[in-house]
Amino acid sequence: MDYKYSAHQKLKQKRQIDLLFTKGKWTSCGNLRVISLDLDRKPQEGSELLGPKTGVSVSKKLFKKAVHRNRVKRLLREAYRHHKPAFAARFGENTLAMIFWISKEMPADFYAVQEDFLMLCKPKN
Repeated sequence: MDYKYSAHQKLKQKRQIDLLFTKGKWTSCGNLRVISLDLDRKPQEGSELLGPKTGVSVSKKLFKKAVHRNRVKRLLREAYRHHKPAFAARFGENTLAMIFWISKEMPADFYAVQEDFLMLCKPKN
């Protein structure tokens, strides 16, 4: 199993982020919210991906201190890294996605974040 989260898998380009926010679909579950755009289902002109690109974001409004925002982002990236196949099965193999933490409360530990992440990755009924 590939547990890497290398630079080419990270969502960084402004053009891709803008595309994601204009054409993406929002999904929420627990303390997590995801905006995703499956490029296999909805191909976009000039957008060619080889595998998923994912980013994480935590609001400055919810967490004033950078150390708290960074901690939550590390936990989100770790949950994604461990459960990439489940995320890809739910949102698509060739997708752009941004994961947000939407609760004001700091997660208790990695397992709390992981539990929310796995609930988010469950297939739709």
